Amino acid sequence: MAKLRAATEAERALWGAAMRDVRRLDPKRALPVFPPLPAPPSSPEIAELPQRPPTLVRARPGGADGATIERLKRGQIAIEARIDLHGLDQRAAFASLMGFIETSSRAGRRAVLVITGKGSVSDGGGILRRNVPGWLTASPLGGRILTIQQAHTRHGGDGALYVLLRRKRP
Repeated sequence: MAKLRAATEAERALWGAAMRDVRRLDPKRALPVFPPLPAPPSSPEIAELPQRPPTLVRARPGGADGATIERLKRGQIAIEARIDLHGLDQRAAFASLMGFIETSSRAGRRAVLVITGKGSVSDGGGILRRNVPGWLTASPLGGRILTIQQAHTRHGGDGALYVLLRRKRP
């Protein structure tokens, strides 16, 4: 373990200035500590969805044009919203993802980023990374999705997906 050094005079002065207005919290005004929430009930939708390999949806007939796909691959599309599914189990990730896509679609967003994480390389990648494309295409919201592409390295690379949503037509 590294040996700790003593703070310099400048560091002590800076700390004192930062802590000048800090007062001890009154125990009577402290916020209560709540117990953790119970696990959500099992969702049958997850069991019904196919567990697909990490193949991405390409442009379908009437889907995104080649120029848009190229701009996605290069990371040149403006991301309007993002969701990070790190640390969530499949049920929570599925519910969060469906809510996010629904909300984004209703808000008229076009390009969103879904961060799944890379997962363990020895296991062939994370379970969310493998399953999210299948969840998106097989869900009732699949009709709102134009295409799904792997994100550019500046947006997460292998651990993230661009989801291009269909435009709302009046």
